[in-house]
Amino acid sequence: MMCAATAGLAGREVMLIDHASKLAEKIRISGGGRCNFTNVNVTPENFISANPKFCRTVLAGYTPQDFIKLVNSHGISWHEKHRGQLFCDDSSEQIIAMLKRECDRANVRWRMPCSVQSVKQTADGFELDTSVGVLCCRDLVIATGGTAVPQVGATDFALRIAQQFGVDVIDPRPALVPLQFDPKVWQPFANLAGVAIEAEIAVANGRQRFVEDMLFTHRGLSGPGILQISSYWRAGQSLAINLLPMRGLAEQLIALKSGAKQQAVTVMAKFWPKRLAEQWLGEAGQRKFAEWSDKAVRALIEQIQNWQVTPSGSAGLRKAEVMAGGIDTDALDQRTLGVKGIRGLYFLGEAVDVTGWLGGYNFQWAWASGVACGRALSARARG
Repeated sequence: MMCAATAGLAGREVMLIDHASKLAEKIRISGGGRCNFTNVNVTPENFISANPKFCRTVLAGYTPQDFIKLVNSHGISWHEKHRGQLFCDDSSEQIIAMLKRECDRANVRWRMPCSVQSVKQTADGFELDTSVGVLCCRDLVIATGGTAVPQVGATDFALRIAQQFGVDVIDPRPALVPLQFDPKVWQPFANLAGVAIEAEIAVANGRQRFVEDMLFTHRGLSGPGILQISSYWRAGQSLAINLLPMRGLAEQLIALKSGAKQQAVTVMAKFWPKRLAEQWLGEAGQRKFAEWSDKAVRALIEQIQNWQVTPSGSAGLRKAEVMAGGIDTDALDQRTLGVKGIRGLYFLGEAVDVTGWLGGYNFQWAWASGVACGRALSARARG
């Protein structure tokens, strides 16, 4: 819709084809129904790609402030919730309606629901065999997203068309997704389901780390911190988790020992949810904390601040917020998202190997890549 509106407002004749019967379901369900539509702190460093520099030009060409201006122009009220994340005050439906109005203002024609059975290149452009008949176009934009959340209509259509035209695809995988563990390994922690804490999380020996909330579940770990690190995690790798990211914690606890009459679990419950303290300390938690040696306290803090666990896998594409991997950016022009060597064919958005952090970054990539492509289409018409 962003690409269609941009090209249409610049004078291009645009037809938007969507196989779904309901418009923009992924926007509708995002942000708990309020749509985390961008993040004011967007930088290229917030994105993962085999070519990390690819997204720079596109993101610079259409910024979060540009999208905020569009939102404001439609009278949509919003708020900043956390770490630069912007949400609608009311409903994600407002963003969908805004984009639809922009398309209507640009005289975009719709074919929806309309499925595409095949695409082939012709001397004049492209020919699409669809459920409403054969459609022909000079330029073809594939903006059908990735494979995450198939229950709302996500498919691998973009990847299949890319491969048909000889465009390389980086193996797709779930990203921003909960991580799971072997049931036997996780059994001691399964009854902590529902406990949330702030933790510092990294892939073991990895540079990228996040300090965010982490949630224990029946099958493993979730919450914003885990979703963030999941995009960097690969099968077989361990996670290094600091369950109490505080400096000088051992010294603080040693100081508390003096004259302490409380059980160790009671002392630790000042820093942690009580359920977690009880589970972690076990029988030792029932001893008076004053009886613990300094060495034992330091050993406890080392365990807590360097907890290493190895997930058995992720919760998969059904639970992932986005797909990582996708169309190889080496095949695309970084200014237009056009396929090099195939005039008139474009791929953008989540289908491309550019994956943002949790918190509005992926929507900003969608808006920015749509605008970049829409501008390229209008320039191509003038040329």
